[in-house]
Amino acid sequence: MDKIRHEIMMDPMNSSFTEKGILPLFKASREAKMVIVGQAPGRKAEASGVFWNDLSGDRLREWLGISREVFYSTDCIAHLPMDFYYPGKAKSGDLPPRRGFAEKWHPILLEEMPNIETIVLIGSYAQKYYLGRDREKSLTETVRNFRRYLPEYFPLVHPSPLNLGWLKKNPWFETDVLPSLRDTVSHILI
Repeated sequence: MDKIRHEIMMDPMNSSFTEKGILPLFKASREAKMVIVGQAPGRKAEASGVFWNDLSGDRLREWLGISREVFYSTDCIAHLPMDFYYPGKAKSGDLPPRRGFAEKWHPILLEEMPNIETIVLIGSYAQKYYLGRDREKSLTETVRNFRRYLPEYFPLVHPSPLNLGWLKKNPWFETDVLPSLRDTVSHILI
């Protein structure tokens, strides 16, 4: 994994980050059984060098039913955002992950993780890339029909505080999706 990390840093696509001393933010392990694919590190995550190090991460860990300590210490969970670098600020929220990044690096990293049972797809960018035409017409319907994608994929809405309205409008997420997600995580961590 260190060799791949070095290759990512040396890729001309990432030179502006490497020149500033910014490391690619991901975690991969041969022991991984689950991969969490999010959008891209946020500003706080990039500054701290710790992925999911914000309110979204707190909510995600709550959804997964695991502590912060387990989330970061276990080698059973890998973290491969769609871009390993903070893409910058947009008018509302952050810019999307760069095109071509996941397409280039995810297959290489996933090949090094032979024990993956489930890939958790957080948000529309991850779902579009991994599910392609198999996803539903909307993120809401893709998440509502999560069982259709199991066990290989587990689609989720982003745990951002900006999605509180979505969570209130879709109470089935808490009653139907989260118990299944916690069962999946519990099985993987055994």
